[in-house]
Amino acid sequence: MKRRVLLLVACLVLAGCAGAQFDYTTHTVTNPTRTVNQQTGAETGTGMVADRTNPWGDGPVQIAINASADGSRNYAPEVRQALDYWENHSEQYAGYSVQYELTPNAEHPDLVINFVDTVKSCPRVENAAGCAPYITDSAQISRPMKIDVDDSFSNGSTVLIVKHELGHTLGLNHSSAPQSIMAASAALSTRPQPDATERNLPWGDPDFTVYLGATKDRAAVKNQVRHALDYYADSADGTVPSNVTFSFTRNRSAADIVIQFPETLPCNPGTSGSCGGIRGTDPDGDSALEEYDKLIISISGVDTDTVGWYTGYWLGYGFGLDESELAPPFQHASERERRSDWWK
Repeated sequence: MKRRVLLLVACLVLAGCAGAQFDYTTHTVTNPTRTVNQQTGAETGTGMVADRTNPWGDGPVQIAINASADGSRNYAPEVRQALDYWENHSEQYAGYSVQYELTPNAEHPDLVINFVDTVKSCPRVENAAGCAPYITDSAQISRPMKIDVDDSFSNGSTVLIVKHELGHTLGLNHSSAPQSIMAASAALSTRPQPDATERNLPWGDPDFTVYLGATKDRAAVKNQVRHALDYYADSADGTVPSNVTFSFTRNRSAADIVIQFPETLPCNPGTSGSCGGIRGTDPDGDSALEEYDKLIISISGVDTDTVGWYTGYWLGYGFGLDESELAPPFQHASERERRSDWWK
């Protein structure tokens, strides 16, 4: 599965701007793909069409569904859509015609499609979205044959997974046509999940590592940052969970929170103030982050005794809080209040 990673950027400048401007472009990149299935036989050449007889015989292949992992979800429409596809295209790609009879509760089916919490039937494949036997000869069939499908995906992705796994039962491997279905990996979306801002903690865990970039007056700056971190570790007036912790790290790439001090702001060059950027994943493909994995705070051209306030402001942003949900010190703070011991 390709986990969509989004970067959201906002800015807080000194020129009379007391709040954040959430009007910057959202950028999308991708992580390594999640494997669908790698249980294949001999290669046929990329995109080539097979030419063989039907190992399932002349009659319709009876299909049953086992949805014990999630009894509340009806998978029949998605399975039927996948079956319809191969009834219309099996001769083109597998070299023979196949017909299916979908009887979800069949007692003696030819093939059972199991919807499971975790696909374990392909032990050499990590994070498999599905697994099926690769069938090219009738001698390989011992009824009922079984396909396992991860039940956590959206309807559209479920159809693609079932199509892919059915393709293996028709003798198609990862080099076979059509590659839009039979490729070894695919971009998949999960079922809808709560957005990060709807979660009590929009991160994977409450233990944060913090990287402090190069800056003048480092000792004083680090002391200011500690005030902000300690304030949030003490729940920030109840605006964040009480179990969050922070520790400094020298490894920027591994840090959850990066605090940097560039010559000019990346979100608004030529101004003084700060920017906050959130990176996270969008597994359900709704263009909203479901979990955060990186907060980048950029602070430029401000007095040292306000660094803690700017850090604290963006920490609130990093916990999914909007302007009205921030702790009192970060709501409509004057320049004097930013310089004060606001954390006390």
